[in-house]
Amino acid sequence: MADYPFDPKYASEEQVAYAGTLDIGWKIGFVLMVIFFGLYVFGVLPAHVSMDELARYWVLPADDYLKAVHGPTGWGWVELIHKGDYINFIGIAILAGITVVCYLRVLPLFWKKGDKVYSLIIVVEILVLVLAASGILGGGAH
Repeated sequence: MADYPFDPKYASEEQVAYAGTLDIGWKIGFVLMVIFFGLYVFGVLPAHVSMDELARYWVLPADDYLKAVHGPTGWGWVELIHKGDYINFIGIAILAGITVVCYLRVLPLFWKKGDKVYSLIIVVEILVLVLAASGILGGGAH
């Protein structure tokens, strides 16, 4: 991570902390996606759906595709993490979850300053994001 000195003229301590955490998180997620994609493309890990079969199915609507390849929905991909075409989801999950990590990073800073309103907003944001990602509500993570 680049070391940016805190200068209140340009950014608050919370902004610098959030940005620093985001900087680390996106780099980790991106690097893992590149590495894991390479493992898939070069056949190091077996695929759930081979590249030859994939070309046959990718014209289908998502629901039909998942039925045809017996693909998981929601967090079901975790069971297939040992497969080359699903291990890449680790990097995607990191990118999707980095906002929560950033919020967790700045929450103590706001709390220490006594900024209870921003602290409460951050807690609510974290709860909403975690609840949405969990699939409990039956939305997009079903």
